Amino acid sequence: MRVFVTGAAGHIASAVVPELIQAGHEVAGLARSDSSAAAVRALGAEVRRGDLADLDGLRQAAADADAVVHLAFDHAAIAAGRFGDAVAADLAAVRAVGEVLTGTGKAFVGVGLTPTGDARRDAAIDANPRSAVARAIHAYSEADVRTVLVAVPPVTHSTRDKAGFVPTLIRIARDTGVSGYAGDGANRWPAGHVLDVGRLYRLALEKAPAGSQLYAAAEEGVTVREIAETIGRHLDVPAVSIPTEQAADHFRGFPFITLDLTMPTEATRRLLGWEPLRPGLIADLDEGHYFTTG
Repeated sequence: MRVFVTGAAGHIASAVVPELIQAGHEVAGLARSDSSAAAVRALGAEVRRGDLADLDGLRQAAADADAVVHLAFDHAAIAAGRFGDAVAADLAAVRAVGEVLTGTGKAFVGVGLTPTGDARRDAAIDANPRSAVARAIHAYSEADVRTVLVAVPPVTHSTRDKAGFVPTLIRIARDTGVSGYAGDGANRWPAGHVLDVGRLYRLALEKAPAGSQLYAAAEEGVTVREIAETIGRHLDVPAVSIPTEQAADHFRGFPFITLDLTMPTEATRRLLGWEPLRPGLIADLDEGHYFTTG
């Protein structure tokens, strides 16, 4: 199968692309810079130059492929306070790809969650503006597109994780001298090793039926307090509660510090025969690699 992957130089793709190639698929990866192109080539994929704003390029790449795996997102926009702009650009890209795939039966694998019917869970899902993108992808299942949504755990960890939730908390702890959590820290973040996530994407592409909602978390939920305490132990700083009303200032506007979500994975494991094999989050933190660079 010829697969077009957006965000092909990113953290998730660093596991997805080699997994697909090792399984015999041909991969073309979107790259917006020379450094990204070099990273995509190093993974063994063909390079398609462009970005999410190049809608005509996305349409052509989707038309040339048997399947599309959409991983790209402008994460830097979140830190810059432009989350809405990033979502709007992502929606335009999804619609450009979806238009081309309509009526083809080809696979369109994206990131996200669809509503579950559980009011509490749906409130947590809808709090993330990216939920609009997931709904847009899912809607193409009614247009003869084999849409598959993969709920990537908020903490997808590995030695390659340089900009995710954990590196963000570590940077804040180093800057402030305390490893903080909001309130009682009982809110939970699902977690999974990137190599386990990569394998799930390959299985999703090969086996998941149209309209599938998959969950890529090896751990359904790890409390933020436990994460903060582990970070504090490694940095030799105290782990402390930050009052919720002060969280925005202390965590530098990091919008997910109070996120409370679990990911039930039993149905995904049953459907695809997927079993995570890599270390859990706390074990991965205890390996020390997250703390070797400043």
